[in-house]
Amino acid sequence: MSRVGKNPVAIPSGIEVSVDGTVIVAKKGNNEKRLDTHGRVGIEIKENEVVLSRAGGDKQSSAYWGTYRALLANIMEGLDKGFKKSLEINGVGYRAAVKGKVLELQLGFSHPVNFEIPEGITIAVDKNLIHIDGTDKQVVGQVAAEIRAFRPPEPYKGKGVKYTDETIIRKAGKTAS
Repeated sequence: MSRVGKNPVAIPSGIEVSVDGTVIVAKKGNNEKRLDTHGRVGIEIKENEVVLSRAGGDKQSSAYWGTYRALLANIMEGLDKGFKKSLEINGVGYRAAVKGKVLELQLGFSHPVNFEIPEGITIAVDKNLIHIDGTDKQVVGQVAAEIRAFRPPEPYKGKGVKYTDETIIRKAGKTAS
């Protein structure tokens, strides 16, 4: 039995949840998220919570049960509070600026790196910090990973783009005898 799947998902105030066949639709204002379960779990809406149940008795249906419950909980949290990731830029001359729907990064290359900001994501730059906000946990994490991949932090001086909660294990440089 799934420890995750058996917990009901609370519906925060201001969010409307409905079931359209095998698709769970969550709405808040003009923002709408859909979760297609492909008929792998049973869906039941009770008062202010959504209860998911297994479709079968095998091990695979238990896995789907916990997975879809976690995905639904992330949708509810994203619509209610949103998700946020922060990146830090370290290095001489390294900087970032938002210009319209493009994040322009100066990362020590001979050219600026332009990153197209996806729909539903907001990026704010504060000195050497980049704040990424959005309602979809997967998209926020993917955008943060793509920006970090332009110049990952190096272990000798720590230059590059890193998560604010990430620690870089520094290496000792060459020593002269």
